Amino acid sequence: MPQEFDVVCLGGGVAGEAIADGLDGSGLSLAVVERELVGGECPYWGCVPSKTLLRSGETLEEAGRARTLAASRVEWDVDFPKVSKRVLWMARDLDDTRPAAALEATGAKLFRGEGTLIDLRTVHVGPEQLVARKAVVIANGSTAAIPPIPGLDKVHYWTNRQAAVPRELPATMAVLGGGAVGIELGQAFARLGSKVTVIEAGPRFLGLEEPEAGAALRPHLEADGITLLIGDACVAIEPHGDGVMLSLKSGAIVSADRVLVATGRRPNLEAWRASGIAQTERGWLKVDPATLEAHADVYGAGDITGLGGFTHLAYYHGQIVARRLRGEDARADHTAVPRVTFTDPEVASVGLSEASARERGMDVAVASADPAETARGYIHDFHGGALKLVGDRKRGVLVGATMVTPRAGEILGELVLAVKVGTPVRDLADVIHPFPAFNRVLGAVIGELAKKMA
Repeated sequence: MPQEFDVVCLGGGVAGEAIADGLDGSGLSLAVVERELVGGECPYWGCVPSKTLLRSGETLEEAGRARTLAASRVEWDVDFPKVSKRVLWMARDLDDTRPAAALEATGAKLFRGEGTLIDLRTVHVGPEQLVARKAVVIANGSTAAIPPIPGLDKVHYWTNRQAAVPRELPATMAVLGGGAVGIELGQAFARLGSKVTVIEAGPRFLGLEEPEAGAALRPHLEADGITLLIGDACVAIEPHGDGVMLSLKSGAIVSADRVLVATGRRPNLEAWRASGIAQTERGWLKVDPATLEAHADVYGAGDITGLGGFTHLAYYHGQIVARRLRGEDARADHTAVPRVTFTDPEVASVGLSEASARERGMDVAVASADPAETARGYIHDFHGGALKLVGDRKRGVLVGATMVTPRAGEILGELVLAVKVGTPVRDLADVIHPFPAFNRVLGAVIGELAKKMA
């Protein structure tokens, strides 16, 4: 017999958890369908283990910096089993018992299995048929996109799932894709001892960021021993001994023990495509960016919408959907979604790039600086960063910001708020920043931007 709920949510990741929290105490019954682990990609195969892996490499790099700043001799041996064990522990040992219990403690009913939306009200999970009286939420995320490179299907390759929770440290690694995932994991493995080559088909790596970001980060990656092959696509892959051999468009050959595929994400559309709901050109669930509605009483939340593949955005979407289900006219605002690539140094950005702002017809003003050329930069012994602010002269506000510096993700909050609420740049220029914190560089650059916009 069908089981009826007020709301049926397809996906128990971050968005699904936020919806369960948001509906707790509302009187609305909720069914959450999850085919893998409650919490989704982030805690098990994404953000949490990958940043833990990066932290391990960062501590080794900091130990090395002590030779310059504090010590005559520093030596260590990489204990990869220790690193692997800690990463797995941070990934909850791939055990979602506690998150599942927390989800059900909100009053939600958890159904484990492959859910399929067969119409706009009905989800099948194995023998179960779940019917939504009020609304269906599609929040079943994304999966690593595998490019159609000849021979790739004939070799054993890694995606973020194997690389973020690694059981081995390859001597050599080829990374396909120079986006945030490929660059982060590439640096993590390089610092632990792997010889890493990043292969990016496009004209630059970190292509979604300002060009200044990649230019500033590149020397740091190369100092870690990473080889960056940019604008040279992989055209074929074949087994080579115990590893792989990659042929590039230029004719170059790269051999590696492991190949990591980090060429983007694709939507998990198999679970809802049969329902006939509209998709974007790239296959994502097409939603109204403000209401997150894909259809009357059908919502999308998180990665599946194609609006951004960030854990914090998925949680925000879940909150918005839950509020709407409770009867509020809540609307999502994507003006100031923060982005952070957790390399060392970090790359953090928000809002529009200079090129995007110009494409929108804005009268653009730009100010920039190198955070390394500050008191804190010298104290920290940091070399080669970037800070770029983009303003709209007509409105007198900040519309975009990008920085490459230690702790960039922590500094970004002030700029996220400024972009979101449209704080006048002249008011931002009057903010006092503590000396000698890293964020003090903002004061001078915002002041320069204010002069250019006057």
